[in-house]
Amino acid sequence: MELSPRLYHRLIRPTWFLNRYIYNILKDNFNFENKKVIDFGCGVGSSAALFMPSSYLGLDCDIRRVVYARKINPEYNFGVLAENKLPIPDSSVDYILVVSVLHHISSMDVNSYLNEFRRVLTCTGKILVIEPCLFKGNCFSNFYMSRFDKGKYLRSEDEYLEMFDRFDYETRIMKRFSQLLLYKKLFFVAALS
Repeated sequence: MELSPRLYHRLIRPTWFLNRYIYNILKDNFNFENKKVIDFGCGVGSSAALFMPSSYLGLDCDIRRVVYARKINPEYNFGVLAENKLPIPDSSVDYILVVSVLHHISSMDVNSYLNEFRRVLTCTGKILVIEPCLFKGNCFSNFYMSRFDKGKYLRSEDEYLEMFDRFDYETRIMKRFSQLLLYKKLFFVAALS
């Protein structure tokens, strides 16, 4: 069953959850002041509050979530992704935020987006990725995530990093952590090499 954008926002992305698992991790490691940010797969715009409205663009392929994001964050900009293209000029983005999105996208489509990310990032730009991850030795968590997560493309740490390496991104692991006990997450940064 697909949750409505409103229920998704309240049940899956409540503020306390975002503060603990996303906002604090990002704020502790990066300064977003005066930086252009793309929130790739923004969903209902839960991460928008981390950024200044004038420097933020949330993009998602689900029009219902984009409409809801615009409703609850009227001062922010949101758009709909289409045909694996980002509606952004070349070399204009400092950060691309990717939170729990890639495990919903096939490797072929991720490859298209990695090319697009390369096109829109400034020479010092970075991709900030937080994804559910299958870790060796975590059989119970791996089984749980594989069984109950709607993402069809859960990957291991090596698979995520190899995907970015193939497109000549330099990757750096920032943190491996548990989210709500059963979900294992990987936070890494990718930069143009």
